[in-house]
Amino acid sequence: MKDKVVVVTGAASGIGRAAAILFAQAGAKLGLADWDLAGVEETASLISRQGGEVIAFQVNVGIEQQVQDFISNTVQAFGRLDGAFNNAGVTGASKLFEELSADEWRGVNEINSTGVFYCMKYEILAMRKTGGGAIVNTLSANGQIAEPFAAGYVASKHAALGATRAAAAEARHTGVRVNAILPGLILTPMVEGYLDGVDAESYRTFMMERHSIGRFGRAEEVASVARFLLSDDASFVNGVALPVDGGFLAR
Repeated sequence: MKDKVVVVTGAASGIGRAAAILFAQAGAKLGLADWDLAGVEETASLISRQGGEVIAFQVNVGIEQQVQDFISNTVQAFGRLDGAFNNAGVTGASKLFEELSADEWRGVNEINSTGVFYCMKYEILAMRKTGGGAIVNTLSANGQIAEPFAAGYVASKHAALGATRAAAAEARHTGVRVNAILPGLILTPMVEGYLDGVDAESYRTFMMERHSIGRFGRAEEVASVARFLLSDDASFVNGVALPVDGGFLAR
């Protein structure tokens, strides 16, 4: 990834921060985004102190103009765009389907589905100007299956997977490869926050049994797969929904 220009959303913590640091260590120049300004600036500071080239912005990926400005500002700073890791996401309300409000439904889909659309739209437009590139979207094992009390989240991830495949099908026209990562339960601040809102002990027991590798994942393990998919080593990989889930979907 040396000298490639890459954007990362959801870069304030967890998988996004781990990926940004890993990409920088591989030589990428980075544009980082998150709606947590302090968090994303801290990530940028960690990278810059190690000699990396990085800029950071406060962005809500559910607002189209903010996404467009983020991509434009990154291209203006570094001259081009080669890769994107669309990692921003929210968990949504933990409720039965019929208990969800319209606002709760819209809120999770605005970020997890429409936000991915906005990001890919402006990333592809930028990448086409310099011959193409690669995009990786962080989705979820729940992009292929479902679980109770997560209807909005499940629907948003299924929609984002469809958008990923649709964009990948146009690669011959755009020069942009598009793939998705489907994490299992990765112990990040967002997941820990979700566990605070459910019966954490029983949920952890249930989820541990589903992860046949016998443990939950680390952010760095997801980041390393994203790095591969964005690199030239994955030049013939397109339209893939790759589980990084410790065997969760295999069960």
